[in-house]
Amino acid sequence: MNTLKKYLKGDPAIWGVALVLSVISILSVYSTTGSLAFRYKGGNTEAYLIERVVFVLGGLGIMFFLQHVRYTLFSRLSQILLLFSVPLLLLTLFLGSDINDAQRWLRIPGIGLSFQTSDLAKVALVTYVASFLSNRQDQTDDYTKTLIPVLLWIGVVCLLIFPANFSTAAMLFGICFMLMFVARIPLKQLMIILLLGVVLLSLTAAIIYFFPDALPRGATWKNRIFGFLGDNADANYQADQAKMAIANGGLFGTGPANNPNKYFLPQSYSDFIYAMIIGEYGLFGGLVVMVSYLILLYRCVRIASKTKFAFAALLSLGLGILIVVQAFINMAVAVNLFPVTGQPLPMVSMGGTGTLFTALTFGMLLSISRSIEEKGTEVQPETEKEVENATT
Repeated sequence: MNTLKKYLKGDPAIWGVALVLSVISILSVYSTTGSLAFRYKGGNTEAYLIERVVFVLGGLGIMFFLQHVRYTLFSRLSQILLLFSVPLLLLTLFLGSDINDAQRWLRIPGIGLSFQTSDLAKVALVTYVASFLSNRQDQTDDYTKTLIPVLLWIGVVCLLIFPANFSTAAMLFGICFMLMFVARIPLKQLMIILLLGVVLLSLTAAIIYFFPDALPRGATWKNRIFGFLGDNADANYQADQAKMAIANGGLFGTGPANNPNKYFLPQSYSDFIYAMIIGEYGLFGGLVVMVSYLILLYRCVRIASKTKFAFAALLSLGLGILIVVQAFINMAVAVNLFPVTGQPLPMVSMGGTGTLFTALTFGMLLSISRSIEEKGTEVQPETEKEVENATT
């Protein structure tokens, strides 16, 4: 135990959650990628297992590195990453790879990998909003210096994500809205934003209903919503297969790799992996995953309550909620409590670069918790010089 404490810094519960989810990911991805292996790897079922292990180890390596970095460095980096994210999102809109009828991925030249640019934008925006609001704590009433500047960045990023990924844009806006509330932006200003959001959402819903082809994925969104409501059985095929996978598992599960629905459930290794976890490991397996994310949320709230500085509190809350909300959306879709959204299960679903970005988030949380635990190392990035010198 002392040896682990020597090398693994920060909140041990966050490390525990990451390790549990990593093990579940390796087992579940290996179990559900058999059909992919026969389609693309010539029947080599170990190919995806090796690939998954490599990315999981890479993610844990990122966490190990970031736990030693002082969290104040993230404040300055967020500005750079946000400026970098905007052109990447634009490139994705016009030149992105179309996978599963969604243009969300940008291929990295030379190495054959593609990644969702929204993954980078999510982390960059949440970190920037936390940094910006923490530095405007004495100006929260002045909407010209606080609300409007931060809202412009939130609007730009969310609007660029929206055409290909409505659920991510809505989720990201909601998290940033929560950060503004926690940062004590006046309630009157927040209510105006909320009212505008409701109006825009209603307008979008009307366009999707009456003119679905007016938006790039309008017809898909309409089919999914009506499928969820039971008015379009063909569009609800994924949800039906997920329910059958869960039903076949029963209370104790069919056991690893023994649930036959993995061959019929689309995205059983990604968007619907939670249905396969319940199907193969039963109610216990599903609860382990759910409780793991709840523990992560609790530890993030605890970190926020223990820190002296606004940036650390806002960042830990923002990043923690970012992971947990995405996880619960994925789980809600898998058990048919929510329309299909295409949100993967963080740190569990197959997807190499997605795993690395989630590990980046975990590493940032570890950095914050380590700074709080080690007396004399927690500082607030009040000046650019402090941020530039924020190294171990």
